[in-house]
Amino acid sequence: MEFLIANMAPVMFATLIIFLLLGFPVAFTLAAHGLLFGLIGIELGFFTPALFQALPLRIVGIISNDTLLAIPFFTFMGLILERSGMAEDLLETIGQLFGPMRGGLAIAVVVVGTMLAATTGVVSASVISMGLISLPIMLRYGYDRRLASGVIAASGTLSQIIPPSLVLIVLADQLGRSIGDMYRGAIVPGFILVTLYIGYVIVLALFKPKAAPAIPASARAYIEPNGSHGTRSLLVLMLLAVAGAVLIDEWFIAEGAAIDEAIVIGVLLWGMIAFVLAVVNKVLRLGLLSQIAERVTFAMIPPLVLIFLVLGTIFLGIATPTEGGAMGAVGAIIMALLRKRLSLALLKQAMDTTIKLTSFVIFILVGSTIFTLTFRGVDGDLWVEHLLVGLPGGELGFLLFVSLFTFLMAFFLDFFELAFIIVPLLGPVADKMGIDLIWFGVLLAVNMQTSFMHPPFGFALFYLRSVAPKEDYKDKVTGKIIAKVRTVDIYWGSVPFICIQLIMVAIVLAFPGLVTHYKSGASDVDPSTVEINIQSDYGSGGVYGSDNAMPSFD
Repeated sequence: MEFLIANMAPVMFATLIIFLLLGFPVAFTLAAHGLLFGLIGIELGFFTPALFQALPLRIVGIISNDTLLAIPFFTFMGLILERSGMAEDLLETIGQLFGPMRGGLAIAVVVVGTMLAATTGVVSASVISMGLISLPIMLRYGYDRRLASGVIAASGTLSQIIPPSLVLIVLADQLGRSIGDMYRGAIVPGFILVTLYIGYVIVLALFKPKAAPAIPASARAYIEPNGSHGTRSLLVLMLLAVAGAVLIDEWFIAEGAAIDEAIVIGVLLWGMIAFVLAVVNKVLRLGLLSQIAERVTFAMIPPLVLIFLVLGTIFLGIATPTEGGAMGAVGAIIMALLRKRLSLALLKQAMDTTIKLTSFVIFILVGSTIFTLTFRGVDGDLWVEHLLVGLPGGELGFLLFVSLFTFLMAFFLDFFELAFIIVPLLGPVADKMGIDLIWFGVLLAVNMQTSFMHPPFGFALFYLRSVAPKEDYKDKVTGKIIAKVRTVDIYWGSVPFICIQLIMVAIVLAFPGLVTHYKSGASDVDPSTVEINIQSDYGSGGVYGSDNAMPSFD
């Protein structure tokens, strides 16, 4: 009993981890753990039953939290776009565009994974879609199984770091920071990670050409009458659109604006200009664009414009993330209608999945609130603070420990569980040490991304395993027998991309400015330095309301 009294907080945390590793449902484990140790804490005299009177108000506060409304809106937007055929169209189009170069199909998977990440925000949807569509094509043309499976799983996890990511919404809520700032801070690291993925594929294709061959000429669908691939007109169109976007961006964006604003508005303008030029060419039958140029423009630009229109309104402060998500959901429905892909069954399926995911998040948040209330009641927050503040190395030692701890916990827990369990414990310590919480949140997000890739429990690996061929099969196009994809191939294929994600963690640690640029548009005035002096001349001939009676701000 004396041992329990002296070590209530560590015992509570350790038993929680044990029950989670045993496979008990996270939400109910958190809630039951909080209530059980709450009763023990009352019995041992840590606190009185009055502590739990705050619980109903906390739960009501969760349900009435407007910030969390962004989760169902962005989820619904992504599901409508993904299930209306956008993923198939993008993979086919981008695959034809990059296919003639070595590693082109893998690069196409990364590009499409990036776009799906910015729409669905759900790893399972991205991995399963690309696994069903692109994996058979990559196997057909002789791609190494480890590269094919690794690039599909890794590209699917990009939805955790690229806005409008659901995990960034949760982290912003748990850290008490703005979702807009979290999005702004994450966008540059997200695109750097995409670049690292593509760079790895290019390097591997150079040194191991057999691992990532180009698709044969017979498989190229968009060939011009003169025998060319038609990429020249696409390049000209893109250059014209980029030039127009830069000119308008210079005029539209104020000097000294944040880099994320310039990126988002620039991409939005580029997409709109390219789309308008392609429409004019098609309507007037000018014949200036090749087949591949038209295909890329009409398949890729509309969802891209919708994504950056939503992000642009958030970054510029025109809309809140919740309003931006609602606008994106409406835009996705309109796009599905224009593509003649919207049906009652699709709407019902998307709404059903959205409700399930949102309920899952809310239940975990309620459970974590119960657990956190009891944990703080037994001085768990002070135990965590003393444990982490006393680490050797100061701030750097704390960050290295947190990164390593998050990486190891990600072997067993997914990002929602990590966000609701460890972030409420680590956030106050980071804040007390003077660490920027937006930067800290992005660092955690990049690290938690590995939770989907860890063998043997990574969810992205499970999703890919469910759609990858488990037996040898006959390819319908070539008639050849294609060997199955073994589980060990999927596991080993994830290892290089886990290493890339860890490199990205190191980059964020070494270069905080990649995230903290979100402050560039903020005011430089420190509120703590503002002095308000009120001069009063009562009794000395002064008149209340005259100039010398007004407050002066120094």
